[in-house]
Amino acid sequence: MPRARTADAAAVTEQAEKPEAPKTYIWDLKRRPTINDVARLAEVSKKTVSRVINQSPLVNEETRQKITKVIDDIGYEPDPQARGLASQRSFLLGIIYDNPNSQYVVNVQAGILEACRKSGFELVVHPCIRTSPTYMKEMRQFAERQKLDGVILLPPLSEDEALAAMLVEIGCRFIRVACVPLDVAAHLVVYEDYKGAAEVADHLVELGHRRIGYIAGTPQYKSAQERRRGFADGLARHGLTLDPELSAQGAYTFESGQECAEKLLSMANPPTAIFACNDEMAAGVYRIAYQKGIAIPQDLTVVGFDDSQLALRMCPALSTVRSPVRDMGRVAAEKLIQRIAQPDAKLRETIFQPHLVVRESSAPPKA
Repeated sequence: MPRARTADAAAVTEQAEKPEAPKTYIWDLKRRPTINDVARLAEVSKKTVSRVINQSPLVNEETRQKITKVIDDIGYEPDPQARGLASQRSFLLGIIYDNPNSQYVVNVQAGILEACRKSGFELVVHPCIRTSPTYMKEMRQFAERQKLDGVILLPPLSEDEALAAMLVEIGCRFIRVACVPLDVAAHLVVYEDYKGAAEVADHLVELGHRRIGYIAGTPQYKSAQERRRGFADGLARHGLTLDPELSAQGAYTFESGQECAEKLLSMANPPTAIFACNDEMAAGVYRIAYQKGIAIPQDLTVVGFDDSQLALRMCPALSTVRSPVRDMGRVAAEKLIQRIAQPDAKLRETIFQPHLVVRESSAPPKA
């Protein structure tokens, strides 16, 4: 009998130690949930819910997570018009870009939208042409006419100090996504392209490659400059140089990748490996290699940069530097929303580290 009681006690103890499953909140879809419903289900005040929606740091993490779960479970969406009337804000964020890499824009926009949905903001997208003579005027009109609460600048526009200064002048808050620290004070989301490119150099040399081709990105972009510098320095650590004869100038597009690959793979002594500065150009290399009967990776190793969805759709799957673009977009939007709620908050930058993802397009050179 004592043993039975001991076993029962152990069972009770074991049951007590099991963590409670997260509570799921069910909502009647016949009625649209309100902020009052969120507050009631989360057992907090309406003001606390509002603080969470507006990214205020005055709410502890446990309460924030509970409120966020209620919002997600019942599908609550703040009404931008009602909030705007109460706070004299538009609850509109803008994203401005001039980037030929459409996959990059799609991915970063997905991250921004994720943050916007949680905070009840709407997103206005504005592509532009930086070389247009009316570019600066158009940017000013976009920010002022849309009555934006803030703007997210993507590279290469994020590198434009004149644009940043203009936004400061008109009082429009902004966040910049860039690969290096920039001059005009603003919250920054920084991705270290230099380190990613240096890691590619290490990878190719360690595989045994010595004739290494390089396809550069658009030279005016800081990302292209940082990737070139990182790759060259990475090769130098192994006693190699970035050979001008094995280098080609691309433009971050599939077509430019094809043109550069045609040049490199038509040489009498072609490279055994090619590093293309983004996945779009790497796809161009694949196309030309296929046309020339060059097998990847048996005859040619190819490495890209960004780890876009394209990398896994290519055959063989592309080795590439992972750029957490969606996460960068989400963090940029979260920072901007927090800055809108707290204009005097201390400026900080978030740094994302690169990571080389080795897949099927990497192999040692033929003996």
